[in-house]
Amino acid sequence: MSSRVRVAVLAGGRSSEHEISIASARSVVAALDPERYETVVVEIDKGGRWELPRAAEPRELGAGPAETLPMPTDGSPATLAAFDVVFVALHGPFGEDGTVQGLLELAGVPYVGAGVAASALCMDKDLFKAVLRDRGIPVARNVTLRDGDEPAHDFGYPVFVKPARLGSSVGISKVRSAEELHAAVELARRHDDKVLIEEGVDGVEVECGVLGNRDPIASVVGEIVAHADWYDYSAKYDEGGMDLVIPARISAESDADVRRLAVDSFVATECEGMARIDFFVRPSGEVVVNEINTIPGFTSTSVYAKLFEAAGISYAELLDRLIALALERHERRSKLVF
Repeated sequence: MSSRVRVAVLAGGRSSEHEISIASARSVVAALDPERYETVVVEIDKGGRWELPRAAEPRELGAGPAETLPMPTDGSPATLAAFDVVFVALHGPFGEDGTVQGLLELAGVPYVGAGVAASALCMDKDLFKAVLRDRGIPVARNVTLRDGDEPAHDFGYPVFVKPARLGSSVGISKVRSAEELHAAVELARRHDDKVLIEEGVDGVEVECGVLGNRDPIASVVGEIVAHADWYDYSAKYDEGGMDLVIPARISAESDADVRRLAVDSFVATECEGMARIDFFVRPSGEVVVNEINTIPGFTSTSVYAKLFEAAGISYAELLDRLIALALERHERRSKLVF
């Protein structure tokens, strides 16, 4: 019997971040040491079909389904139940929002990253802000619109209009005047029936990674310099769309605040494994939490990996730690009586 850890990497998915997920999965598979890990990719297509390769049929990501099932349950080598751990490399809805995590909990399979509640909470910007406010963690002010609510707010312009439960800046608009507000809300409502109008925060945009379960650690802080008016989808993913400055060009006091609030936010939302927390640092030095990404982009050149590389943890070691954390959590929770 093989002593290698069997890892299933979930890739693709139904969200607009499908291609980003494929890139993350490719990097994960390439970096996992084949002497220590036996890796299989389980690709979910844009229609939500699970594409399960048979062990004897090596295939490239995007090559089409070898077998299609809604959920593997028969215990064969091609099913998730046969793996030691699942690395969820899915971004956005139907991957980062607790849905897949719930499926894996039902299947009894260890998986990398936040659990069901933390995933769902951090995906919902409205609920996420409410929890952080309750814990005394500073966040940008916002108004939440539900279906049928008229767009209104008492902030100055510019403001940002966002779908409550989406990632990668999809459906987000920077609104500079009242005349632009209705169109921005309608765009956001194409993606979600809950929409946020958020105050514009003047300041430096920085990001910090967190790694761990019961005793999480923060990475080095990095500064995002977008080559656009704001950090939109193109700035995030197009070649040359942004620069990552490590360490961030902020004061030592603000840097310490970012790292402390990153861990505090991670704990407050009951995250485990990994997360990337995004912040604004105002000219006064005040730090404001923007959002948490429980499954950040995960190529070796992604921000999360770069921040920990600067902290002395290589990409390969990061993967080793995340898999160990997934197994530790599963073992810990398996002792609970339900």
